[in-house]
Amino acid sequence: MTFMRLVRRETRRRLVYDLLLWAFLSIFVAAMGPDPFRDPARFAMITVPRLALAAAAVLVGRRRPLAALVLLLPLGPWQFTEGFATVDLSWLLPRRGVKILPLLPTSPFIMWYAYLTGRRLSVMWPAAAAFCVVTVVGVGVVLVRGGDLALWVSMTSALAGTYLVPYLLGLLRRGLLQQRRAARLSAEAQARLRERARIARDMHDSLGHDLALIAVRAAGLELAPGLGPAEVRAAGELRLAAADATERLRQIIGLLREEADAPPLTPVDEDVAELVRRARDSGMRIDLDLYPGQASALARAVVQEGLTNAAKHAPGAAVEVEVSPGRVTVRNGPPRSRPTARPGGLGLEGLRERVRLAGGTLTAGLVGEGGGGGFELAVTLPREGEEDPRRSGGNGRPKARR
Repeated sequence: MTFMRLVRRETRRRLVYDLLLWAFLSIFVAAMGPDPFRDPARFAMITVPRLALAAAAVLVGRRRPLAALVLLLPLGPWQFTEGFATVDLSWLLPRRGVKILPLLPTSPFIMWYAYLTGRRLSVMWPAAAAFCVVTVVGVGVVLVRGGDLALWVSMTSALAGTYLVPYLLGLLRRGLLQQRRAARLSAEAQARLRERARIARDMHDSLGHDLALIAVRAAGLELAPGLGPAEVRAAGELRLAAADATERLRQIIGLLREEADAPPLTPVDEDVAELVRRARDSGMRIDLDLYPGQASALARAVVQEGLTNAAKHAPGAAVEVEVSPGRVTVRNGPPRSRPTARPGGLGLEGLRERVRLAGGTLTAGLVGEGGGGGFELAVTLPREGEEDPRRSGGNGRPKARR
């Protein structure tokens, strides 16, 4: 019901617009003809057909402006008595006053339909054909009047100013609107890609982290005392299945992933603590130093990536996590059993890009000679107007050791 009401309202609006346009056009058409009170016969012979022609042009002009342009051809600028400007060409022509861009009362309406033709008509050959017809009419008018050079100048300026220039302006407007629409569609496509990237990043971070914890639990079960061969074999198969799932996840996410903008920094201390608690419940040995109020969404991503890498590539190693003002560090010792996944995932590279977009720096690498000291992931973020408590003589907030 609401849709039908809107359609009826739009139809009424267009009808009122067309009636007003026809009324204004009729007034200007009547001004071009004889006086209906002094010479009603000539008014009926000349003006009434013109009014009918104007009505037909308005009727078809909304959908087919080129047809309206052709219908208004008899009302075109073929009287060279009034013009936009009068120039003295006595140095070239025998006549002094030459009308440049002859204007009639109906000229603005013809210019409007010429503009709409360029604005709405996507195929150019009908407009070119119509302009050829208009040119032939103009040439015929000049030849009938004697072919004076001054008439040729007036006719050329009339064709250019009344038909060609408005049409070209319509073409320009259509091109600008198409360019704006293409830019809008491109922006929407980029927004969709960024959303896909965000979903892919979240899937990689959360599911990869959970699968890594499953692999850690399975590895712990393999070494647990009191299990039979069948249980040990099942735990090993579970660990391998988790590692394979992690690898498949990495490959699938690699097809979707394009890093989006870094997320805003919002306090998420509890999320970091929850990450560490879950990892501890899975059997990881983790020491957490967390400065209250200093954790952020990006800090959580760093901790999650560090714990995931430690679980996959250094099973059984002790892990140290420190979240302080402007710096997040995840350090693990050397692995105590074989890794549960192959190196070369996308998580660290994606995290590096997120840190770069946030204005920070990321360093990651082996610690000690030959990596005997384990692996360290460190991220530094600029924090304007805030000083690290460790550099201020202990005046900052105390850290919470958990």
